[in-house]
Amino acid sequence: MLETWQLFVLSLVGLLAGWLNVMAGGGSLLTLPVMLFMGLPAPVANGSNRIGILLQNISATLTFYRQGFSDFRLSLGLALFACLGALAGASLGVQLDGAWFDRLLALVMIGVLLLMLFAPPDTPRSETTDQAPGKRRWLAYLCMIAVGFWGGLIQIGVGFILMPVLNRVLGLDLVRVNMHKVFIVAAYTLVALGVFASQVEIDWYAGMALALGTMVGGWLGVHTNLAKGQTWIRRVLVITLVAFIIKLLWSG
Repeated sequence: MLETWQLFVLSLVGLLAGWLNVMAGGGSLLTLPVMLFMGLPAPVANGSNRIGILLQNISATLTFYRQGFSDFRLSLGLALFACLGALAGASLGVQLDGAWFDRLLALVMIGVLLLMLFAPPDTPRSETTDQAPGKRRWLAYLCMIAVGFWGGLIQIGVGFILMPVLNRVLGLDLVRVNMHKVFIVAAYTLVALGVFASQVEIDWYAGMALALGTMVGGWLGVHTNLAKGQTWIRRVLVITLVAFIIKLLWSG
């Protein structure tokens, strides 16, 4: 069991991670190394991290809703496919140890960075996605299986994969991308947490300490998201991607 000061540090780290997760992604690149440094085994840290992710995204979803941003029909459809992938990914994730995935993750982020840098001009905000062609929507559903698998496996960087799917395939502006993202992540994280809890010993104290920070960070992230708009979100995303790519390649 972690000491009180360690739980306090986790909450502070969770605050920044929660804000970052809503704005772009990569919060788990902060929280997981801290939990590992504190002595938690990789599968335990991987599972316990999901508690903060779940509560953070529930908080962010409710905040978006209270601010008048929601499309639960589309969010739920996308989330159902993500949950299928998360079930398979989490089943493998409980056995995952070490940092062998760093370079692979960096390659994924490079691909996402290129997509965001060479994306067409910002999509005008729209109140509905009913105009999206059926083929594109089904492509997005299929992509959600892969997104859910990665999220269930290790979670790290899933926002960087999820955002281009919603932005490029469905044509959503980045504000609504984040609106759907937090709902989808909350849904599949519940599935992943169930798998981890059934097979590894979750550190609930560490997870809840982390959640206290991520919930506040998620709330702040939503308000920053709505106040600054998608141009500012794109800048945060690009800066975050570049920083994490450098970190992963340098440490690898």
